[in-house]
Amino acid sequence: MAVVTGGASGIGEALVRAFAAAGMRTVVADIDLERAAALAVDVGAEAGGPASIAVRVDVADAASVEALAERAYDEFGAVHVLCNNAGVLLFKGFGDSIIEDWQWVYGVNVMGTVHGVTSFLPRMQAGGEEGHIFNTSSIAALGATGIYGTSKAAILSLTDALADELVDTPIRASALLPGMVRSLITDAERNRPADKGRLVNDPTREFAGLVGLEPSTCAERVVEALGTGERYVFAGIPEGAFDLETAHTQRFTELMAAIEAGVVPEGT
Repeated sequence: MAVVTGGASGIGEALVRAFAAAGMRTVVADIDLERAAALAVDVGAEAGGPASIAVRVDVADAASVEALAERAYDEFGAVHVLCNNAGVLLFKGFGDSIIEDWQWVYGVNVMGTVHGVTSFLPRMQAGGEEGHIFNTSSIAALGATGIYGTSKAAILSLTDALADELVDTPIRASALLPGMVRSLITDAERNRPADKGRLVNDPTREFAGLVGLEPSTCAERVVEALGTGERYVFAGIPEGAFDLETAHTQRFTELMAAIEAGVVPEGT
């Protein structure tokens, strides 16, 4: 049984459909209940029964996520896969950002993931069954600037720590790191609360859902990772689009040199 936040569109919708196709019951959790409910009905019709339910959730609100966990367990009795997938995006640099921008992006992307882990992990552990938590980070975590990139880097670091903590337990944790994938994330401000600052009206909003690879590329990789246990699940990355090896080799070299410079000789 799987719970997917941000499950009503984009990568989340693809995950719901992939899990349902694999015979899993699903909870479509999203702030847009109307869209989530339509997907749950569609998935149920394809499965020939009530294989999916929709739940409205605001992942930035801890109480909302706790209510989601209670509903999922009340309805299905157990959760085996949790996808902390809900996310928002701003194309803004530090100098052009206000504190409300940070609060909104980190509230959804980072604290939304934290809320998912704190609400579901204790229940999953108490159940004693095998489970898997997927946290949606981004290839932007590996070097993009701005609020979005740093929030996704935090999710990657969180997932590393979680995976290490869960070693030798029945539960695993993985980071999903999509590249350019077709979704509505560039129009995330459609759901931005009024108390989280002014709208940016970024021109990329008009291309929401029109640019990038199919979200199914991510869903397929996640389903594969359920079997392999991969910690880092990259997907939706066009061939030759990113020279990550050069960038990270340089970064590693600089880090090692800096560490060496900071080492205090024995006996000092």
